[in-house]
Amino acid sequence: MGNLEIAKLLRNVAAAYTIKDERKFHFQIVAYQKAADSIENSPTQLQDYYKDGKLDTVAGIGISIKGHLEELFTKGKVKYFEWALEGVPPTAFVLMDIPSFGPKKAYRLVEEFGLTNPGTVIKDLKDLAQKGKVAPLKGFGEKSQKDILRAISEFKEGKGKTTRMVLPYASEIADGIIDHLRKCPDVADARVLGSLRRCLPTVGDIDIAVASNNPTSVLDHFVSYPHIERVIEKGKETSSILTSGGKQVDLMVQPIENFGSLLQHFTGSKNHNVALREFSLRKNLSLSEHGIKDLTRKNSGIQHYSSEEKFYQAIGLSWIPPEIRENTGEIELAAKNSLPKLIKTREILGDFHIHSSFPIEPSHDLGKNTIGEMTKKAISLGYKLLGFSEHNPSISKHTPEEIYKLIELRNKNIEHVLSGTKSIRILKLLETDILPTGKLAIDNKSLRLLDFTVVSIHSVFSMDKESMTKRVLMGLSHPKAKVLAHPTGRLLNDRPGYELDWPKVLSFCKKYHKALEINAWPTRLDLSDQIVRQAVEQKVKMIINTDSHAVDQMDNMKYGVAIARRGWAQKSDILNTLDYNKFIKWTKL
Repeated sequence: MGNLEIAKLLRNVAAAYTIKDERKFHFQIVAYQKAADSIENSPTQLQDYYKDGKLDTVAGIGISIKGHLEELFTKGKVKYFEWALEGVPPTAFVLMDIPSFGPKKAYRLVEEFGLTNPGTVIKDLKDLAQKGKVAPLKGFGEKSQKDILRAISEFKEGKGKTTRMVLPYASEIADGIIDHLRKCPDVADARVLGSLRRCLPTVGDIDIAVASNNPTSVLDHFVSYPHIERVIEKGKETSSILTSGGKQVDLMVQPIENFGSLLQHFTGSKNHNVALREFSLRKNLSLSEHGIKDLTRKNSGIQHYSSEEKFYQAIGLSWIPPEIRENTGEIELAAKNSLPKLIKTREILGDFHIHSSFPIEPSHDLGKNTIGEMTKKAISLGYKLLGFSEHNPSISKHTPEEIYKLIELRNKNIEHVLSGTKSIRILKLLETDILPTGKLAIDNKSLRLLDFTVVSIHSVFSMDKESMTKRVLMGLSHPKAKVLAHPTGRLLNDRPGYELDWPKVLSFCKKYHKALEINAWPTRLDLSDQIVRQAVEQKVKMIINTDSHAVDQMDNMKYGVAIARRGWAQKSDILNTLDYNKFIKWTKL
């Protein structure tokens, strides 16, 4: 079983507990959801952790769940899971894939109508709703029936909360709506919430909070957003819309004095918030989206907080950056006022993985803009360093001598552009393929034309972990190879990426002064934050690049920085925060 299948199984167990007795099984529900989240976002297959005897190193997997997973891998099934799932029809889990269908609602519907076929359950429910059979059920009604039909329709069309968006796409939608909201004079502040604010690589839905003392005005302005397909619902303090792109956006409005409490409550992961509440209860403080209540004082009201900084301070913590609110040690460090100073986009001084339109006749795609145009953009971003790393010329269409001449011509073009500016240094690089044999795609004569080369995998992704690791390390061992680009090869929502022996890769990089790239391309965001965290802990250097193929894509640096922050990276961990002399010194190590 793959990670997604295992995560789904654990979520089903949590859902079964919710159906049977949510209060009695509260801690089990939290534990299984936490483990599912961790496994779903893991860059390494859980089965590999099991084979290496390292299941207990995966966040969220405690002793009990570890034992069940070991049984799953050895026997293909788990007696405890079978017991937990007993009595819950498989069709209920199918319905839970539809947005707005929680465990209890799904279970109620399949039980009331005797829906037993997982393959047809969605169609069967749709037919029942169209015939008016759902509305008469206690607790439903005509509106619920219409909502069910709409949810099924949008689920099939991939609208609403059905498919996860990559972070840059979700951010773009949210930025447009926030810009619209800020045109309303009654909006004091507007921020994104949840997984989007924590900068997860993929986002399920978009939640936005607004600080205002006039919610009616704000909600009226919100639903007037020009790029809207329909209003899903509109209440006194909340509203939901479906954008013209079929994405659901939920808005919450809170009084200005409560805004910090709301931000905190709806930003942190479930695991962070549970741990934060347990931490606060030990101080006799009760937390909610409205504020903090002192449990030692009878009849005391809730203390409101207009900012998150004041909210965290009130419970004895320094402010915790949204990206690391995952309950992986941040609360303990905040209590000691010793959280790391996470990397900031403004600290980035260069980009070393960009593709110009220079006709180098590459093995893969060319860029769209000239070297001069991309240099001008880099200067506007405040960069002091830039590295052009077009894909190496195609080895199937050129002789080694032809490749040499193409790189030589590209280098002369760089020198010409460089002669016209003194505000930036330009390095002559390439993105060079690591062939399945582990050799680099171009010979040493051509490589000597470069300041260094970025190396990467672009073919034969199906190699096993041991073979792929050997391939990568062989390619990275070349003296000119200094950076491993998009190190897992993943494409979000499309391709999971290949497996590497990360302890071995990290050890190699540290020993031989090689860097791992955090690739900011929207569908890559690769490295994952988990491996960034491992690299930080082992003091392996990283470099954040945009992999830009056009001028406007150079603005994506902030998304690579977001992933670095999620991995707890500081300025000292990231090489492209160095000035020219220090960076060049590193390349010579």
